[in-house]
Amino acid sequence: MKKPLILLAVALLGVSCAPAGNTTTAPSASTSKPTASAPVSLSANSGPQAPGGTIPAAIGITWDQASKDEAMDVAENAMTDFARPAVEDKQWANDLARWLTPQATADYSAVDPANIPASRVTGTATLSVDETNGFGVMAAVPTNAGTYTVQLLRTGKDAPWKVNRLTPPAS
Repeated sequence: MKKPLILLAVALLGVSCAPAGNTTTAPSASTSKPTASAPVSLSANSGPQAPGGTIPAAIGITWDQASKDEAMDVAENAMTDFARPAVEDKQWANDLARWLTPQATADYSAVDPANIPASRVTGTATLSVDETNGFGVMAAVPTNAGTYTVQLLRTGKDAPWKVNRLTPPAS
């Protein structure tokens, strides 16, 4: 049983090391350039992608007070869990992860909470809403170390808001 396996392994090794044959012909000096078979169009009927340079409204997602309230709550809760420099690393990361996007969870997994200057939220979040974008919003959350900017995203009208980035105050 061992001998056939060894012979097979040697044969495969020999085949894999052998040079491949070249069956193509060398290109001639008078090679012509390929031409397009149809005209290129970036959109239907060759119209511009965004007429007038405007961004189309978020399909199926409109801003309502419930969406704004939920975004504010998530921003404040996430910032409350973030601004705890005295909490043990693992506990801090686990508590914060429930508010984060998958990318943010990975990004913040190596943060040492002891390096966070804020230790508490000191006021209510305020939103900067772009009415044409129902998928994302920026929130300003005041803390004892200044106002943090919190980027929130969602994948649909009924999807939960998730924090994608917590940006410390400038200075």
